[in-house]
Amino acid sequence: MMFHNSVLKLLSLYLASAMLIISLPGQGWAMFLPADQAATTRQGDMDSIRKSLESTLIKQRLMDFGLTPHEAASKINALSDEQIHQFASQLDSLQAGADGGIDFLIFLLIAAIVAIIVLEATGHRVVVR
Repeated sequence: MMFHNSVLKLLSLYLASAMLIISLPGQGWAMFLPADQAATTRQGDMDSIRKSLESTLIKQRLMDFGLTPHEAASKINALSDEQIHQFASQLDSLQAGADGGIDFLIFLLIAAIVAIIVLEATGHRVVVR
C-alpha cells in the first residue's frame, strides 16, 4: 500500500506541475513595424491569397457560392490591412495536408497513455488483446 500511495502522490505532483507549466503564457515581443515593411507584409499576404484563389478547388467553391474570381478579388481588395493579414495567416492552416488531424491524434495517444498509467497505479490490470 505504501508503494501505491507514493505513486499516486508522484503522479499528482507531476500532473499539477505540468498543468502549471502549460498554463504559463509564451514570451511575446512587441516592437514598432517600419512603414516600408508594413507595405511589404500586405503585398506578401495579398500574393498568398491570390495564389490560393488560383486553385481550381477554391474557384469551384466560390462559383458554388455565386462569386466569380473577379468579384472575390475585388472583395478581398476592399479589406483592411489587418483583415488581409488575418486571412492570409489562416490560409496556411486550411491548405490540403495541414497537420490539424495529427495534433488530435497525438492528444488521443497521450490521453490513452495517461489513462493506462493511472489504472495501473490504482491497482487495476490493463489487458490489451
